[in-house]
Amino acid sequence: MAITVDIENASTDDDVPDASSMRCWVSAALMTRQPDAEVAIRIVDEDESAELNNRYRGKAGPTNILSFPADLPEALAMPLLGDLLVCAPIVTREAACQGKQADAHWAHILIHGTLHLLGYDHVRDEDARDMEALETEIVTGLGFPPPYDDISTTQTTRHETTCHD
Repeated sequence: MAITVDIENASTDDDVPDASSMRCWVSAALMTRQPDAEVAIRIVDEDESAELNNRYRGKAGPTNILSFPADLPEALAMPLLGDLLVCAPIVTREAACQGKQADAHWAHILIHGTLHLLGYDHVRDEDARDMEALETEIVTGLGFPPPYDDISTTQTTRHETTCHD
């Protein structure tokens, strides 16, 4: 069993965590849930995030993370779980606006996206509570503070930046 996390940084943002930290955070979300998995992460700027957010979700503007679960036929039996697209400037701004340590917010966002790849969602209130509880368990297990203590649930689960310049 192995977890593979490939990372491509196409962002000009200087505040992107190191690859080993990102691999650790994704692995923490996968360990007991899918210990044989491959995830690709692409770190981007706002233009690319906005374009893909519009194309795949029909939403205008950039977002902090997009999750693209792999849709492979079962016959292939490959560990490819899917792709995560993270908008570095949005994550950086959110952390500052919410008064969070940057690494804690990055960890939370990557864990959140990884859980989406595993099939978790937050469309219904009950599912949102379950997903947030699991996110909190994983994030605090990594030594970070609980991610939902100081902000409202709807701000985070809708993947929107809550502070404006």
